[in-house]
Amino acid sequence: MTEQVADSQDSDFGRLLGQEYLTFSLGEEHYAVDILKVQEIRGYGAVTKIANAPAFIKGVINLRGVIVPIIDLRIKFNVGEAHYDEFTIVIVLHLSNRVVGIVVDGVSDVVSLGGDQIKNPPDFSANFDSEYILGLATVDEQMLIIVDIEKLMSSEEMALVDKSRMQAV
Repeated sequence: MTEQVADSQDSDFGRLLGQEYLTFSLGEEHYAVDILKVQEIRGYGAVTKIANAPAFIKGVINLRGVIVPIIDLRIKFNVGEAHYDEFTIVIVLHLSNRVVGIVVDGVSDVVSLGGDQIKNPPDFSANFDSEYILGLATVDEQMLIIVDIEKLMSSEEMALVDKSRMQAV
C-alpha cells in the first residue's frame, strides 16, 4: 500500500515538473517534439538523393561520419509548400535506434508542458491517421500538436528510411 502511494506521488511529482518540448512550424501549423530527442539544429544543405525513395525522403547526408536520412515532414504531413533555401531548417533527432533529420519551416521555442496541459487528440475519421499524435496543448493562445516522433519514425513507411540509408553506404 505504501509503495502504491509513493509511486502515485512520484508520478504526480514528475507530471508537475513537466517535460520540455522543442516547438517548430510546418506551414501554418505548430508542432512539438521531446527536447531530449533533439541532437542538433542545422540549416538545410546538399543531400544525396536515393533512387526510388518516396517524395518525403529527401535523401541522406554524412554528419560527422554518420549517414543521416533526411525526412521532409512538410511533405509527409501534407502541410504547405516544400521549398528549400537558406532559411530551411533540419532538426537532427537521436532516436532509440537511429539518427534522422527532419526538415521543418522554422524552430520556435522550447516549452515546458505538464501532463495536465496536454489533452488527448480528438477522434478523427478513418481517413486521418492520428496515431503519431501524443496530444494537443495550448501555449500563449497557440495550439501545439505534440508528435510521437519515435512512433512516427518506427512506422512501416519509415522502414524505407533504413533501406535508403543502407543503399547510401
